[in-house]
Amino acid sequence: MNIHEFQAKNILEGYGAKIPLGLVAETPQKAVKAVKAVQEKTGTKTWVVKAQVHAGGRGKGGGVKLATSPYEVETLASKIIGMNLVTPQTGSVGKKVSRVLIQQDIYYPGEEAVKEYYLSFVLNRSSGKNTLVYSTKGGTDIEEVAANTPHLVLKEEIDPVLGLQAFQARRVAFGLGLSGKAYSEMVQFLLSVYKAYTGSDALLIEINPVVKTSDGHIMAADAKMIIDDNALFRHPEIMAMRDTAEEDPAEVEASEHNLNFVKLDGNVGCMVNGAGLAMATMDIIKLSGGSPANFLDVGGSANAQTVEAGFRIILKDPHVKAILINIFGGIVRCDRVAEGIIEAYKAIGEIRVPVIVRLQGTNAEIAKELIDKSGLKVLSAITLFDAARKVKEVFD
Repeated sequence: MNIHEFQAKNILEGYGAKIPLGLVAETPQKAVKAVKAVQEKTGTKTWVVKAQVHAGGRGKGGGVKLATSPYEVETLASKIIGMNLVTPQTGSVGKKVSRVLIQQDIYYPGEEAVKEYYLSFVLNRSSGKNTLVYSTKGGTDIEEVAANTPHLVLKEEIDPVLGLQAFQARRVAFGLGLSGKAYSEMVQFLLSVYKAYTGSDALLIEINPVVKTSDGHIMAADAKMIIDDNALFRHPEIMAMRDTAEEDPAEVEASEHNLNFVKLDGNVGCMVNGAGLAMATMDIIKLSGGSPANFLDVGGSANAQTVEAGFRIILKDPHVKAILINIFGGIVRCDRVAEGIIEAYKAIGEIRVPVIVRLQGTNAEIAKELIDKSGLKVLSAITLFDAARKVKEVFD
């Protein structure tokens, strides 16, 4: 689950990491009130107005602006709130901005003394260890830094039992060229961020940039966090941060029915039970000349309700030209799945695209017979090859 920058910063602060003072505003009028509150506590004379959407590259799209007066904050907030922000990560569709973060400008005064760094904590699946990735080239696209100057991107692997050790944090701070107060603060900052990473069951914490202010303080000027969905039952306070307006409507609807759904760009909708079978099904679709329109896993207990919900979600995509249902009947019998498909088909009414159903496992032959005799416009298949051939026929 993605969360907003201001939410990620609040989590980091709860674990002891320093962040700039900032307040969220949903209207230009609230932005002015936020300005006054931030100024009273910090004395700052400049503020940063930051669009809050689940996407990086907001500055490139015009979603991050510097203001030098409350009037300018109000003007900028009125332009950013409600805008359709297009960034390299949103694609051409963009995201609508519903709130902004009004944050103290930590680059002022003494901007020439400010330094920016990159750091992130992420799981290295190859080694099975959490990894700290860091660089002196903060504030820029880390992908470009890694591609053009890979020697400037360094890594520190972390023992999963011991966690991030103080000597490792010191080594990283030294590698970033820090000394004195900034060195000490960076060590504590790293240890705090790692505690936030493990304590919140995050899949990723990325801070770009981490800023060394002109007076030697270390702060998270930006923050991105992705939380492991499977661990959210342990974090109701984080689950409450979910912003469904930032998510794909189809994925939100799927989650309401306990379906695992990911929207893709293809033309063949697929419905399966099991992630491994889903990957194989998408391969079949590609080999047959089509392209998968989604990843949809109905789980191990497919029934009429889940199949109907899956149908409705897939059919909302105007690019879908066919649907392939690929179910392995292990825990659930194939004939029961077939009955569920027939019931769901009748409940929805006429389906505008061809539907290919491949059922394999317990009572697969009975399931095929049920579908063939249902009178519905459903093509049945037993083998993967047969399913692939029938998908290909749709496009020939």
